[in-house]
Amino acid sequence: MVRVGLTTERLTRAGAELADEIGFDQVTASALARRFDVKVASLYSHVKSSHDLKTRIALFALEELADRVAAALAGRAGKDALAAFADTYRDYAREHPGRYDAARLRLDPETAAASAGVRHAQMTRAILRGYDLTEPDQTHAVRMLGSVFHGYVSLEMAGGFSHTAIDSQESWNWVLDRLDALLRNGTTT
Repeated sequence: MVRVGLTTERLTRAGAELADEIGFDQVTASALARRFDVKVASLYSHVKSSHDLKTRIALFALEELADRVAAALAGRAGKDALAAFADTYRDYAREHPGRYDAARLRLDPETAAASAGVRHAQMTRAILRGYDLTEPDQTHAVRMLGSVFHGYVSLEMAGGFSHTAIDSQESWNWVLDRLDALLRNGTTT
């Protein structure tokens, strides 16, 4: 263990890299042990199980993505903020497909409440304040944006938009324009 310098942080980062390479669903303690050329038992003083490892990767991805989104949103409002937010998610998914999947891992309520997932929701609501939405429309809008962005990114990454002459970026811009117009209308219901 000393010879490879295993730490919880190093294992989590390596697990995130592995997720990008082979897919988040394929990440296990065994796969990670093979990466470090150690026995699985060597990992268990740092991670409790494959589920613990996946949870740590999910938390890492949520934090990393929240930091990127926060930086992209700085000083922006309205459609500019909406586009920066959406583009950051899309770019992250393209750059880190396994981590992006990890960020979707269902966490237990206590872990979720202490995660950067809370920052994601806060940033989404901050964007929506620029559209002057009140409840329940604001909650509906948070869910709509998450669904649209995730759905688009997932379909695009699966090759779902590669069968037409219209560029996916053109459609992405169209979607963002329509979402902005809908949100400026002041209601999602």
